[in-house]
Amino acid sequence: MKKFDVIVVGAGTAGCLAAKTTAEAGLNVCLVERKKQDEIGEKVCGDALGGHHLKELNLEKPQGGELEKKIEGIKIYSPNLETLFTIKSEDYVGYMLNRRLFGQWLLKKALDKGATLLDSTQCLEPVIENGFLTGVQAKNLKTGEKIRLKGKVVVDASGFLAVIRRKLPEEMGIENNIMNEDVEACYREIRQLKQERETEYCEIYLNQKVTPGGYTWIFPKSGAKVNVGLGVCMRGKFPNPKKQFYKHVLTNPLFEGSLLLNGGAWYDPTRRPLDNMVGNGVAILGDAACLVNPIHGGGIGPSMLSGYLAGKTIVEALEQGDVSQKSLWPYNRRYMEKYGTKQAGLDVFRMLLLTCKDEDLSYGMKYELLTEDDVLKAGSGEEFHLKITDAAKRVFKGLRRIGFLNKLRLTVNMMKQVKAHYRNYPEFPEGFKDWKMKTEALFKEARAKLIE
Repeated sequence: MKKFDVIVVGAGTAGCLAAKTTAEAGLNVCLVERKKQDEIGEKVCGDALGGHHLKELNLEKPQGGELEKKIEGIKIYSPNLETLFTIKSEDYVGYMLNRRLFGQWLLKKALDKGATLLDSTQCLEPVIENGFLTGVQAKNLKTGEKIRLKGKVVVDASGFLAVIRRKLPEEMGIENNIMNEDVEACYREIRQLKQERETEYCEIYLNQKVTPGGYTWIFPKSGAKVNVGLGVCMRGKFPNPKKQFYKHVLTNPLFEGSLLLNGGAWYDPTRRPLDNMVGNGVAILGDAACLVNPIHGGGIGPSMLSGYLAGKTIVEALEQGDVSQKSLWPYNRRYMEKYGTKQAGLDVFRMLLLTCKDEDLSYGMKYELLTEDDVLKAGSGEEFHLKITDAAKRVFKGLRRIGFLNKLRLTVNMMKQVKAHYRNYPEFPEGFKDWKMKTEALFKEARAKLIE
């Protein structure tokens, strides 16, 4: 049996940051990854990263081809394609990544700090003793040998599959399962166009008929390459994303004569963070903790942040010789303060978008019920106030769409309530039960008023 201070399951962006942060503090860290070492970083993903995330984590800009293209902002198209919002600010300036090279860059940082990598190793289940996680059972995929790894803290950074979280006992107080309606089914391809497009903007296309509860994206990469795909909410009888992609996206003249380089499907949890991400001897990170932005689906930055914050908290806990839930609790508070509060507010806005009709979105953008500035503030987690003009009211009343105006007002008010509630995230586990009850009540009310 191999013994470590920290076992990190998953060598993605969250896992590598957690491994780096704990290893550089002198801890004995094991990074368990199902993929082969040279495949780490390969993932079906939008490949976009806000530049501010690197600054916040004190990471230098990589110089080895990891950053393929500078992005200046986002362009959002209305369903009828008649209105275009251009969103440009520090939060939306960033890079299109070479995902494999970026993953390898983060992995090297963890290994350079002393972390041990067990690649081609599948984590099977957590080992729990006396109410604490004390390790994992794993399998060497090269030899078929089953191994047991012992650790003082186990980190679940295994992505959407959440191989540890899904097998935790109820008394840990961590959600095991995520509702389908809180997940986006995505299909994405990297394509080589016939000629390079002159753009430095990521493009998002809203259309409920094509992508119910989601959107289509076209993101520029280096040369004439693009990352193009779509996501649909897994609510009710949702359409197959690959079929939607080939029927509605690839028929665009832009892709005539283009060459498929690679493609694939995956899932993104697009909801508020797990209400609680720690238990005795365990912390949940990245996609496993539902840390994807509920509106634009970006998950690389938040996952890296979670790896750093969890890593710092684990170092402090081990210095105190206490890895109980109470000792790991500051990770919850730090994440909610940095990003979780914004994410929870955007989850309410997502509920509005789930049931919006294309006509409402098109007219709403045309008559600026939500302005570019409102979208910018909402995406950045800032407060914004609806400034609906009398002309817009008359237009929507004439179109018999006054209900959409009322839903929009309700959404903004509920976003404020949710964010105010999250700013009072409990300092200790003892206050969590009451806080969680209010959280569930708020989101039940939002769902009833905006979706059901």
